[in-house]
Amino acid sequence: MVGYEDNKQDVLKRLRRIEGQVRGLERMVEQDTYCIDVLTQVSAATKALQAVALALLDDHLSHCVVDAAREGGDVAEAKVKEASDAIARLVRS
Repeated sequence: MVGYEDNKQDVLKRLRRIEGQVRGLERMVEQDTYCIDVLTQVSAATKALQAVALALLDDHLSHCVVDAAREGGDVAEAKVKEASDAIARLVRS
């Protein structure tokens, strides 16, 4: 079971919306839209992806990590390390 199982449809809807934003960016570039306008839309798509990432991370912490912590031992340590690594990747991006 994945942590976002309860929110799967919401995640998919958000990703489809982002997909549409990216297609719109492609059209903007094809139509030689002013640079700043394209950058503004890139920023909006980036923020939308970050929001999805944070929601997935929250679900992971609330379900997967909590369940592993209850189990304890190596499983718990591995899940905490996995979550820490994911947070580090998000912070760097």
